[in-house]
Amino acid sequence: MKKTLLFLIYDFIIIKKGTIMKPILICIAGGSASGKTTVVEEIQKKIGKDEAIFIRHDDYYRDQENMTLEERRKVNYDHPDSLENDLLVKHLKMLLNGEAIDKPIYDFVLHTRKKEIEHIEPKPIIILEGILVLEDERIRDLSSIKVFVNCDDDLRFIRRLQRDMKERGRSVDSVINQYLTTVKPMYHLFVRPTIRYADIIIPNDREHTIGTQMLIRNIKALIKENQN
Repeated sequence: MKKTLLFLIYDFIIIKKGTIMKPILICIAGGSASGKTTVVEEIQKKIGKDEAIFIRHDDYYRDQENMTLEERRKVNYDHPDSLENDLLVKHLKMLLNGEAIDKPIYDFVLHTRKKEIEHIEPKPIIILEGILVLEDERIRDLSSIKVFVNCDDDLRFIRRLQRDMKERGRSVDSVINQYLTTVKPMYHLFVRPTIRYADIIIPNDREHTIGTQMLIRNIKALIKENQN
């Protein structure tokens, strides 16, 4: 039986107990509701949450405490300028250097950062997930493996509608309006073009039978190279 590409990756992103290893950054990009978080969860199951840090790019949306709620709702959150990448890059460098960080937490109901922060200690694997994680060259340069999860626009819209209504308290009209005015056009302008930077492209909801033994050997070599 052929293994999926994901499981081939999992076979080699395994941290041996007692092994000292330089941190590895894995970036997982793709459109909104494309299945990125599902990929992250599967990786975490395989390698263990104790060995991996999961960071959402969304938590680095800019602090908008000085704006009214109505003004915040009008912000284009699918544009690169909505994210504070300077802070994210600083935090990624700290984690890669074995230093802890205090990560912001974003409130999707109030459209600004929460007062609370999340203290994160360094771990061997850093997984960064978000629609625009491959858009910034600085982040790409720090990453060891770049992944793009590809998914049909219609399926992504249905998933986003269900998620935003259930988890973020959004109305049907607001989700549809945002999708048509910002999400879809920004996807094709900023998100989709970053697929060219991906080392691995995962077609969502399909069996992956890609015979890329060279890729697997490169991943295995990367893990070995980062072990001292």
